This record gives sequence, structure tokens and C-alpha cells, in this order.
Amino acid sequence: MVAYPNPDGLDIHIAQLDGGDELGDLWEAARAAGVKPGTIRVWVTRGKIEPVLDGEADQYFHLPTVRQAAAGGAKYTPTNPAANSRGPHTRAA
Repeated sequence: MVAYPNPDGLDIHIAQLDGGDELGDLWEAARAAGVKPGTIRVWVTRGKIEPVLDGEADQYFHLPTVRQAAAGGAKYTPTNPAANSRGPHTRAA
């Protein structure tokens, strides 16, 4: 199950016919979200977003959905951002 599903394919097609540029490749999706292309690949792998068109060489994404996923943030935000899996960063006395 994708966290941020794409709209219906017919809706996307009609928007494209009306001159909208709602579809973009990996690089355009990364620019729209303000992240690196590798982050878009991770989001696809983890099921956060999915490509609209998935070809052998190229993937195309619905850019408004990518922006929505970027605005949604991470699933988990730690209460203490300085903490990691090994505990908080403190200096030993």
C-alpha cells in the first residue's frame, strides 16, 4: 500500500491534455520535492510514492503527489533530534 497514491490515470491524462506539466522524470520529481534523486528512489522502494509510468529506462512521477509526500515529512520524527540509535550525543565527563 502506497502512502501517497497517485490520482486516477484518466485524471492525469486529462490534465496533460490541458497543457499541465504534472508529470516529470526522476530529476524533475527531486527538484519538485527539494530532495536528491536518490531520496525519490528510496521513497519508491519504501512505498511512500509510486511512479505513474515505469519504463525500462525511465520512470515518470506525478509531481503534485511528490510535493505532497515531501510536505508530509518522515514517518518518525525523534523528540530529541540529536539522539540516534546509540542514544543522545553527550560528552563523557
